Amino acid sequence: MSINYQTLSFEYQPCREQDARHGGEQTVYPVIVVGAGPVGLATAIDIAQQGVPVVLVDDDCSLSTGSRAICFSKRSLDIFDRLGCGQRMVDKGISWNVGKVFLKDELVYSFNLQPEAGHHRPAFINLQQYYVEGFLLERAQQMPNIEIRWKSKVVGIEQCGTPGARDASVTLTVETPDGQYALRGRYVVAADGSRSPIRNLMGLDSKGVTFKDRFLIADVKMEADFPTERWFWFDPPFHPNQSVLLHRQPDNVWRIDFQLGWDADPVLEKTPERVIPRVRALLGPDAKFELEWVSVYTFSCLRMERFRHGNVLFAGDSAHGVSPFGARGANSGVQDAENLAWKLAMVLEGNASDALLDTYASEREFAADENIRNSTRSTDFITPKSPVSRVFRDAVLKLARHHPFARQLTNSGRLSVPAVLSDSPLNTPDSDSFEGLMVPGASCVDAPVQAAGESAWLLQHLGQQFTGVLFSGDEGIDAAAETALKALRTSTIPLKLVVIARSETPPAAIADAKILRDTEGLASARYDARPGTFYLIRPDQHVCARWRQLEPLAVEHALKRALCVQGTA
Repeated sequence: MSINYQTLSFEYQPCREQDARHGGEQTVYPVIVVGAGPVGLATAIDIAQQGVPVVLVDDDCSLSTGSRAICFSKRSLDIFDRLGCGQRMVDKGISWNVGKVFLKDELVYSFNLQPEAGHHRPAFINLQQYYVEGFLLERAQQMPNIEIRWKSKVVGIEQCGTPGARDASVTLTVETPDGQYALRGRYVVAADGSRSPIRNLMGLDSKGVTFKDRFLIADVKMEADFPTERWFWFDPPFHPNQSVLLHRQPDNVWRIDFQLGWDADPVLEKTPERVIPRVRALLGPDAKFELEWVSVYTFSCLRMERFRHGNVLFAGDSAHGVSPFGARGANSGVQDAENLAWKLAMVLEGNASDALLDTYASEREFAADENIRNSTRSTDFITPKSPVSRVFRDAVLKLARHHPFARQLTNSGRLSVPAVLSDSPLNTPDSDSFEGLMVPGASCVDAPVQAAGESAWLLQHLGQQFTGVLFSGDEGIDAAAETALKALRTSTIPLKLVVIARSETPPAAIADAKILRDTEGLASARYDARPGTFYLIRPDQHVCARWRQLEPLAVEHALKRALCVQGTA
């Protein structure tokens, strides 16, 4: 039976804290996540997959309305794969790699965001946010250690104890149809959106710049022969002196963004009498279509000064906001979730110092600054602030038709890429010479491999816990490397081992190690690996450290550094 995710709603159920028959001391939950959007759901699933119970509360009882966030990047798909719902999103979504930029009605240039083969996922898929939330929710509902509470609005918050101490906790006052109750947790993740009630209750704010422009979003249901690409127009004849963005979505729905200007009346512009002529000007006078959803928005580039406040951690739009150009909002929020989840699990399980959570804040604040910087540059190019800026912008676009250097300056929204956390205190700096992009702090790239003779992908075998990856040569693993691998098995910190072999004949089995074959040599090439090269990968699939030869003591030190354990170099 097909599910209509646009109209799906959920019943409110009283919880144990509201049950008068429940006695004894108040339960202290390990983690409470506030907000059941993509970021809150991804955080809850990721934490729960690592064995930690989670309570997820939301003040609504339905999924998002309208398409909202629609562009989900390859990195987000890699994360969704690890959460157990990536394939559903790819199957439903519209995959694309190519974008085109037009000036008036002339093609200026096109670009391919994933020009090379050998990747499991496309550069992007387009998928309405209600589908993303629906697939994540169904995954969350499969997990016995996630409890979801609908129609539960947080109206009060109080922190108790010294932040970081084992007796520290956060008590939320939650308002429901049956009245208020107290909900207590060791840590609270505020994924409650750009208007974050928790941020407001704590007297915190976000600072940045609001751009004086308005944009109309129209979700249009129609049959059309536009290719599955991202098309962006500057000053098109059907919408002069402004910009237009066109994306295809599933179910024959097309997303069209019309720039309106700051003086546009947001109420008037949402009426069918105003929207339909704009759409018809783009599609032609005889086009048949239906309006499915319409919204007018302005946007800001801003963030909180700090993403951690005691035992409350902010993620997604509650912590930072960007313009929609470049698809950085939801994608960066999902990356917040993957960064935070493993760190919370490590701290709660006693494998890491509470100081590890400070690195969530510092790493994701760095990423937010990078996203805001790129988003601001995109917005400044799309909406010039002065006549001089407009002349420069148009000159760049005209030059871009014939000159590659100008294409580097053309900015219709630099599309989301994951931040390279090169300055993270969790990294162990290189002591050997490497080339390529897989530096400490980078998110891992995928490559085709074979596992037990079957086609597979490298990222399927990385993540969820610290992973050591050893690249072996044609001769297999030498005695020194085998001894070193066995020594790692005695580490006090659980470490998954993966061996990537080049030869047709795989190396001899090593206890608990996963043997993968580098069928096309792409894994070795992308990781600049030689026989004996060893990578230490974080649970969130970021490179933590790498060496040309495996040294168990060096790996042990790097693991302790990555967990903020005292006494490491």
